[in-house]
This record gives sequence, structure tokens and C-alpha cells, in this order.
Amino acid sequence: MKQKIKSILSEVKENPELAVSLSDEADIVNEVGLDSLQLVTFLFRLEEAFDIEIDFENFDYSDLSSINCLAKVLTAHTSVMPT
Repeated sequence: MKQKIKSILSEVKENPELAVSLSDEADIVNEVGLDSLQLVTFLFRLEEAFDIEIDFENFDYSDLSSINCLAKVLTAHTSVMPT
């Protein structure tokens, strides 16, 4: 899951090196440098990749503090989704 997150980030930033150079502790917004449009694009791509729906009204943006943190949130979210 972490590698998929990194891959999506590298696509959104149009920087293939990010997929291999980012640490799991990388701050998604500040270290990667997502602007507001890239952030929205990233979140939509996460929805598509993991077949989830993000509730943007209640989304806790502190979940983007690291790739590890986001992976935990996505894992929890995908495990409670109905099949």
C-alpha cells in the first residue's frame, strides 16, 4: 500500500523519482510540496486506486502527516468497507 501511495504521489507531482526516493515518514503535503490542486487530485486518485470514498467534510488532514500514517488510515478504511 505504501508503494502505491508513493507511486500516486509521483504521478501527481510528475516526478518519477518520488516513487523510490520518498521515505515512509515523508510529510505528504509539506515535504512533497503538494499545492491545493495536486492535493485534491491525489485524494481522488487514492479513491480510485483503493476503491474507497473519502468524506471530504470530515477528512482529517493530519492523516497526511506521513505516508505511514496515511497507509494506516487507508488500511482501516478499506477493511471496514462493505464488499
